[in-house]
Amino acid sequence: MRETNPENLPEMSEIWQKTLQWQPNNRQQQYFIQIYQEIIQGNRKLNLTRITSPEEFWEKHLWDSLAGLLDFPLDTHPKLNVIDIGTGGGFPGLPMAVVFPHWQVTLLDSTRKKIAFLSNLASKIGLTNVKTLVARAEVIGQQLQHRETYDLATIRAVGTASVCAEYALPLVKLGGLAILYRGHWQAEDTEALESVASELGSKIEAIAALTTPITHSIRHCIYLRKHSPTPKQYPRAVGVPNQQPL
Repeated sequence: MRETNPENLPEMSEIWQKTLQWQPNNRQQQYFIQIYQEIIQGNRKLNLTRITSPEEFWEKHLWDSLAGLLDFPLDTHPKLNVIDIGTGGGFPGLPMAVVFPHWQVTLLDSTRKKIAFLSNLASKIGLTNVKTLVARAEVIGQQLQHRETYDLATIRAVGTASVCAEYALPLVKLGGLAILYRGHWQAEDTEALESVASELGSKIEAIAALTTPITHSIRHCIYLRKHSPTPKQYPRAVGVPNQQPL
């Protein structure tokens, strides 16, 4: 097994620039290094990620998290209220908070130990625009303090696309956006999601096809724009969206 040295997180400046027309400044790179170090340490006690080698971490957590977000203007975009659903080890939420310091990013997960770790991590490295929340998306999606209050919701690797849409869209305000992070994506996936998106008060605004720069894996980001209120029956009770997808 390759030895993992947290100091060896690569900068990859040329690849950032070539693939995304952006690269982190020194401060952002230091945040990325600290995030990597803390997660590698935390991973010894918690199941935060299977991705631990420096290059793989860079590609599958940092690059993958930001590839679908960097079309947002970095400095001129108004402050957004963002929620990262099922954040797990903190992705894409933590890299998002680093690159968009004027955004308020809430990391949501139902596993208390993971959220406690992420809360401590954010505090330790000084990411003051990060909040954490232990809860299920099905629950907070019906709570007034969260329902239709977020400008942007991100959700990565949590169930099928229709399940992700049901988790995310009730939390997004009118005019807001949900980004579903997916792997392979076919025309029939789009057709299936269109009706679900419509039922939940949104439409598919764009689909971005991405290729990771090292392993050349296929990624897609699905952008759902909220145009009308989500019907009150969504999200359904805990477990139902996954057991009975729309």
